[in-house]
Amino acid sequence: MKKVGFLKIAIVLMAIISVVSCSKDDDTYVDVTVNGTLLVGDRSDFNGDIDASFKGNGGSASRTFSWNNRLNTADYNADITSNTEGSFQIIVKDSEGVTVLDRTIDGGTEPDTIGGLTSSGSSGIWTVTIQVTNFNGDGSFSLSEGN
Repeated sequence: MKKVGFLKIAIVLMAIISVVSCSKDDDTYVDVTVNGTLLVGDRSDFNGDIDASFKGNGGSASRTFSWNNRLNTADYNADITSNTEGSFQIIVKDSEGVTVLDRTIDGGTEPDTIGGLTSSGSSGIWTVTIQVTNFNGDGSFSLSEGN
């Protein structure tokens, strides 16, 4: 009798775990890929041009990476190619920690593209933070050494 009771409890627990693991919350995500590398946490070894993409299904994420910029400015572009809600933000700090770029694209509004030249900063290892909040859609961004 004890084996049957234990078996019933085990089956019920497995069913609950299965339902919870398949809930709608697990369907939300954000992926940020830089130069072909999916960023799972912070990564600090990018040199040269940055070619990146992001996609999400209602999720939020913040990813930070270091980028070696030998010049004092950077060219940037970002575009949301399909999005109805949420936001994408790019924050770039120079080698001395001074913010040279802080721009956001909000989903469902115009403009859905940003680009230009960052403010002038100190060359060296720059920090790039990407924040994607409640994001549904996909897009891309790029950075290259400025003038």
